[in-house]
Amino acid sequence: MSSLDASTRHTLLQMAREAIASDLFGTPPSDRLIVPSDLPCSGVFVTLRKQGRLRGCIGTFESSSDLARTIRTMAVSAAHDPRFIEMPIGADEISRLEIEISVLSPLKKISDPLDFELGRHGIYIRRGFASGCFLPDVATEHGWSREVFLSECCTHKAGLEPTAWKDPTTEIFVFTVEKFCSDA
Repeated sequence: MSSLDASTRHTLLQMAREAIASDLFGTPPSDRLIVPSDLPCSGVFVTLRKQGRLRGCIGTFESSSDLARTIRTMAVSAAHDPRFIEMPIGADEISRLEIEISVLSPLKKISDPLDFELGRHGIYIRRGFASGCFLPDVATEHGWSREVFLSECCTHKAGLEPTAWKDPTTEIFVFTVEKFCSDA
């Protein structure tokens, strides 16, 4: 995964904020921001926080759209994160939102569930129709071990039993991210 330069990162963060504003105000999206045309198609997660508190996080592991379009789509989706349906993001919050964009590497399936590096790898767990993921920094923010990281993802994200990661029918994938953030 190649690194994005500072100017492109800044533009993509502005684009995410403008996409959210456009959606909340019901106005057409701006076309004033120009991003390089050679940006890769990639999975993306957009995380929204206000004063450090989570307000939304939505993403996709794969995209057939260019990176800018995927970021716009995920930003709008994060602003409507179903976990916050009772307290949706309001138009008055847009300028105070901290926006974090995580551009994902391709998923890599691992055979040994403990064969990943905490803080460097995110995890995606799947068994049948149940699935869940955590971005890499979740483990370090909580001080979790690899085993706890896997168990928490199984129970709180995939809806599986805590030890489902030990079951050979459970698939575990890892990925890395290039993360960049805006200030509110």
